[in-house]
Amino acid sequence: MSAHDIRSAERPAPDKLLTEIADYVLRAAADSEEARNIARYCLMDTLGCGILALGFPACTKLLGPVVPGAELERGARVPGTRYELEPVAAAFNIGAMIRWLDFNDTWLAAEWGHPSDNLGAILAVSDYLSRRGTRLTMGDVLTAMIQAHEIQGVLALNHSFNRVGLDHVLLVRIASTAVATRLLGGSREQIVNAVSNAWLDGGALRTYRHAPNTGSRKSWAAGDATSRGVRHALFAGAGEMGYPSALSAKGWGFQDVLFKGKAIALERPLSAYVMENVLFKISFPAEFHAQTAVEAALKLHAIVKPRIADIARITIETQEAGMRIIDKTGPLANPADRDHCLQYMVAVPLLLGRLMAEDYEDDVARDPRIDALRAKMVVTENAEFSRDYLDADKRAIGNAVQVWFADGTRTERVAIDYPVGHRRRRAEGIPQLITKFERNLATLFGASQRAAIAAACEDQDEFEDLPVEDFMALWVPRQ
Repeated sequence: MSAHDIRSAERPAPDKLLTEIADYVLRAAADSEEARNIARYCLMDTLGCGILALGFPACTKLLGPVVPGAELERGARVPGTRYELEPVAAAFNIGAMIRWLDFNDTWLAAEWGHPSDNLGAILAVSDYLSRRGTRLTMGDVLTAMIQAHEIQGVLALNHSFNRVGLDHVLLVRIASTAVATRLLGGSREQIVNAVSNAWLDGGALRTYRHAPNTGSRKSWAAGDATSRGVRHALFAGAGEMGYPSALSAKGWGFQDVLFKGKAIALERPLSAYVMENVLFKISFPAEFHAQTAVEAALKLHAIVKPRIADIARITIETQEAGMRIIDKTGPLANPADRDHCLQYMVAVPLLLGRLMAEDYEDDVARDPRIDALRAKMVVTENAEFSRDYLDADKRAIGNAVQVWFADGTRTERVAIDYPVGHRRRRAEGIPQLITKFERNLATLFGASQRAAIAAACEDQDEFEDLPVEDFMALWVPRQ
């Protein structure tokens, strides 16, 4: 039949991308030693970020069952809480808490995102199954993480969903659907069906990430996406049908409706590339394009601190992506607004010599000196930073900061290409990641419980052999 014959009811073969994703999650052993080791650190870091978020009422008010009392005995547990929930609700809980503070891992390409968001679906389904007799180990969790990272990250390499107004959590929904369906025992056909339905959901609008509407939905959007993935997986397991040309259907498919008619295809074969190259957000809970700017500002703090009143101008050079996402003027309404404002994230460390999650809250933000510094900032694109950002061999995230004083003197221009947590600074970053993990655990757990969690995570082989239900039990707060 003609590809344009919309009257024909003959169902086509599944879109190639749907079958490539299904074949990958079914076959991939994820046996890259480097990827598995990094995945363990990624899991530690991600859960630590979730534990830290439990200290923020704006996050915890959204956690728990959908309605009071709707808990499930021997359900999936939510780390750091006593909730036991059905896996769709658990996925939302876990996904929301690990993303809340914008402190988990990052992937920067044509599309941005945070692949560890998928851990919401992975842990929820794995714990649910494990507590009901399916033997799953933390090695299985690492495999699912590597696969989810790969699906989300490779799709992001050459597809800019943000340029058509769609949010990167779309890719969380796709990746979570695929790995959750596989974990639940789905066949190739069921995985294809589930992923097709995930594409049919369309995509969340980026409205909540950008001025003048920036708000807290950006912190729970990933939880929403990963829970949706679990729902699609469960539907597929129950025999719900799929839609073979969900992407390519003329006039009605995702590509025509939401992607300006452009085909969506994998730039490279799915393997373990993304986990091997993932970026850890180690130093600061800040939008990743600003990480090196914050580090540069901190280097200048000691020099600038005694001369704050004398500052005439602050110049910031960033990448094109940084200009488009976090270059922001005017009043900032809430923490989500502030942690997506480059100027705010530079002003605080220049002034205070730090940038912590608490620094986005109202009691810090109302310091008039912050907005005074913002008003003196000039942000420009550095073409070299933009080129190196897109260079597959570099994936740099460069920023430069310089401060100019009223008497005509100035600081040095501090330029940093790679943040701590980049693969090129991994040897420096991993010890700091472990310190960050330990610090985050200490916000909730006592010494003995922290020691038990740390011991479980310490050795790669022992960690991979640990049953999921035993690992998750370590994260239930002790009375």
